[in-house]
Amino acid sequence: MTVVVALLAGLAIGVSLGLLGGGGSILAVPALVYLLDQPIDAAVPTSLLVVGTASVGGAVAHARGGDVRWKTAVGFALPGLATSFAGAWVNSRLDQDVLLLVFAGLMVVVALHMLFGNDHQPSDGEPRFTGATRLIVAGLAGALVGFLTGLLGVGGGFLIVPALLLTLQLPMAVAVGTSLVVILANSVAGFAANVSGAEIDLPIAVAFILGGLVGAVPGSRLAPRLDEDRLRIGFAVFILVVAAFVVVEVAFLGGATR
Repeated sequence: MTVVVALLAGLAIGVSLGLLGGGGSILAVPALVYLLDQPIDAAVPTSLLVVGTASVGGAVAHARGGDVRWKTAVGFALPGLATSFAGAWVNSRLDQDVLLLVFAGLMVVVALHMLFGNDHQPSDGEPRFTGATRLIVAGLAGALVGFLTGLLGVGGGFLIVPALLLTLQLPMAVAVGTSLVVILANSVAGFAANVSGAEIDLPIAVAFILGGLVGAVPGSRLAPRLDEDRLRIGFAVFILVVAAFVVVEVAFLGGATR
């Protein structure tokens, strides 16, 4: 029965990723903790398996279409590879309930980004950062994403895409394709940093991943037929509801699975 729940949860996240192109993986850790009774030290690397697997297909598709800047991806990912291990180190030293509260805070940030932060292109067509400032901003963004990947098991596309748009003025398709390569690299590093000592339930992880892969197909096909703005608003509200549930559960209902 648990495997079936994992399959259905992965399916729902896959559909959301297909519909919205991102954001759905933020629900992987809460689903693993609260629906599948996984301790957060196992939920984080399992989530990174899901995020990494989901990013592979998207990265390959964008690379075939020429929508990946490989040098940019490497330059953006390198700071994150180091900080993902720092994030995993902090993860191992924080109480599970504290981690879940931090995760709830990140969910609020993602939801607000989906509601208010979709238009990243400067109106005058000029990059907002140039020269050394551009490199510093890109490096800091890459380092922050890597840290969050190691700490909480998230992909960080909600930070990578706007950072690439603002610093390099890339077309949206190229920014998304490049971000998927960065997400894949960070996920691999974050998984390696978090997997030591974690007891990953392989049947649950495999079911979750398969559900995500299957769900992404109908989600992608439905996306052109639905109103994108309404989808983003509805999904953002749902994320806020889940974040509120996490806070209430931690504060009043006994906390995380031990």
